[in-house]
Amino acid sequence: MKVVIIGGDAAGMSAAMEIYRNDKEAEILVLERSAIYSYGQCGLPYVINGKVSHTDELIARDVETYREKYGMDARIFHEVTAIDTQAQIVYATDVNSNEAFEFSYDRLLIATGASPTMPAWENQHLQGIHYVKTIPEMDVLMKDLANTKHVTVIGAGYIGLEVAETIRARGLKVRMIQRGTQLMANLDPELAELVLEEAIKNGIDVLLEEEVIGFEGQQNIRGVRTNKGSHETDLVIVATGVKPNTQFANGFAKLPNGALIVNEKMETSIPNVYAAGDCASHYHRVKQKDDYLPLGTTANKQGRIAGLNIAGIEQTFKGIVGTSILKFFDLQIGMTGLTNEAADDLNHVVEVYRYEANDVASYYPPVSPMKIRMLVEQQSRQLLGMQAIGESGVDKRIDVFATALFNAMTFEDLLDLDLAYAPPFNGVWDAIQQAPKRYGKK
Repeated sequence: MKVVIIGGDAAGMSAAMEIYRNDKEAEILVLERSAIYSYGQCGLPYVINGKVSHTDELIARDVETYREKYGMDARIFHEVTAIDTQAQIVYATDVNSNEAFEFSYDRLLIATGASPTMPAWENQHLQGIHYVKTIPEMDVLMKDLANTKHVTVIGAGYIGLEVAETIRARGLKVRMIQRGTQLMANLDPELAELVLEEAIKNGIDVLLEEEVIGFEGQQNIRGVRTNKGSHETDLVIVATGVKPNTQFANGFAKLPNGALIVNEKMETSIPNVYAAGDCASHYHRVKQKDDYLPLGTTANKQGRIAGLNIAGIEQTFKGIVGTSILKFFDLQIGMTGLTNEAADDLNHVVEVYRYEANDVASYYPPVSPMKIRMLVEQQSRQLLGMQAIGESGVDKRIDVFATALFNAMTFEDLLDLDLAYAPPFNGVWDAIQQAPKRYGKK
């Protein structure tokens, strides 16, 4: 069996390794458009503040390892331009020489990830405008930061906030521009207010409800122009979202944003073609429909499932519940499940439980309070979502709640969980159990 994998990062190489382990006869060809395989994209912002000393530390396995240790035909600088799904041929071009190639396949995995997006702003060609997505982009950014005093970050999602924090840690001035009414659009507004307070407390100049129009300068960036005026800056980081890299994949069923729709085996709408990771759909267990939430954890899981099925071992992807966490200065910001807006879109009648709980026993200092917000379906008492913000303990509570969501537990079921207890870790009733204890049905 000849397997062609497009994309040499998380999903692609997770699949490749499962095929290698489970089908020793398989020929594995990987086409990667860059020179770097298997690296931790989520660690890139922490190169800026030195928590990660060099981008090389983010590489899990280099291309030579896949070639020499695992016997894979691992190509670099090969960009796929088209697929003939009838003849089962992949067309690619060497990005350096422009030489064209054709590769036949028995099974094909599309694991091309996603690329940063930038609206049609004026003067995008100016030097000093950056993304934080790949190691080469980060290497260029680090060189430019050495001669920079002021940075403007456009966008206030995960990457935007992480980058703003790590740049401030270098002692540089930071401005954030967000077209919406709050930082972190996927947080419910009352908790997003805490994120804004943390940004201001740490010296970030935050501009909300301001729409970027373009950039100013001759050769190098000198300012950002918005619908409200011009703002001088030395360097810009664009963090406005990503788009799946599926422009070459014609004839496939896709989500509106271009992500390839896959079933529980990671099969696309076309026979013998699989997809996984940031270029694919992600089944949301709470929404009970296909969604798009690109995360490294999901990419690795979907890649594993795709690889096993390609190797003839039937496995299914059980789906996501929308779990994520972010560190922003002293805050931990965690969420899982649905927001209020998403619940409304799905016509859920919800009850909202807002409360404050400590990360440890109240008598065991230092005590750090967490702001918690739970969503529960009114009639069924089904758990729908949770958001939490605090300086400590958020990660544990979000993970426990995500497990409860995955298993379709009810609000009152939380009381029955046998959670670890000792004063240095929590109170006798854990933070997520305090809501059903106070407000649950008797």
